[in-house]
Formats: sequence, C-alpha cells, structure tokens
Amino acid sequence: MKKMLQIGAMGVMLSVAAVAAQAHHSFSAEYDAQQGVVLSGIVTKISWQNPHVYIYADVTNDKGEVTPWAFEMGAPAVLTRTLGWTRSTLNVGDLINVDGHIARDGSNLANARTITLANGQKLGAGSSENVTP
Repeated sequence: MKKMLQIGAMGVMLSVAAVAAQAHHSFSAEYDAQQGVVLSGIVTKISWQNPHVYIYADVTNDKGEVTPWAFEMGAPAVLTRTLGWTRSTLNVGDLINVDGHIARDGSNLANARTITLANGQKLGAGSSENVTP
C-alpha cells in the first residue's frame, strides 16, 4: 500500500511538472524572430505579474483605425533589478514605441525587445529572445 501511494504521489508530481514546463514557453515557439515589428501606441493597461510583465496599448494605423495590442516583457524581477524599470516607469495613457517580434499565431501580440518612452528614454524589455538590445 505504501509503495502504491509513493508511485501515485510521484505521478502527481510529474504531472504538475509537465504542466509547469508547458506554461513557460520558449521564444521561438511563440514568436517569429524573422518578423520584427515597431509599433507606437497609448498604454491602456500594465500587468506586473510573474512570469512576465505585459503592457497593453491601443495602436493607431495609417487609416486612423485603433487596434489593441499586448506586449510581453521579461519577469518583474528582471525588469526592476537589471533593466531599471519601476512600477511607475510607465502609466496608463503614456505614449510608447515598442520594438519587438510578432506572435506566430497572427494575434496582436508581440515580444518586446525595447520600449521607448515619449521623453525618448529607451529601456530594455527583458525579451525572452535572449538578445541584449
């Protein structure tokens, strides 16, 4: 009986580990390194949560049409400890320029490499591309 409980517990632990491994993706699985994008938009939401910070912005195209985009950044600890970000670096309503790579699935999602603020300050975004801008 004890052996069966141990085997069952190991099975549960392996299942949890497999789900956790799938939850964190690789850059190349989700983003296209050959498809760079530079977008400008107005920040609508900022989500400081692990494992990645997301910035949401309304991007206006040449025709005046507004499209919501999401920009994945690095982990909160990476942004604050190594790249100079604070929770007040960016606010809803701020104009930003984002340089990054688009999602492979064609959605309005990009992995941000750099974020340029309206004052011209350029900050690394902790891209999971593993390339320092």
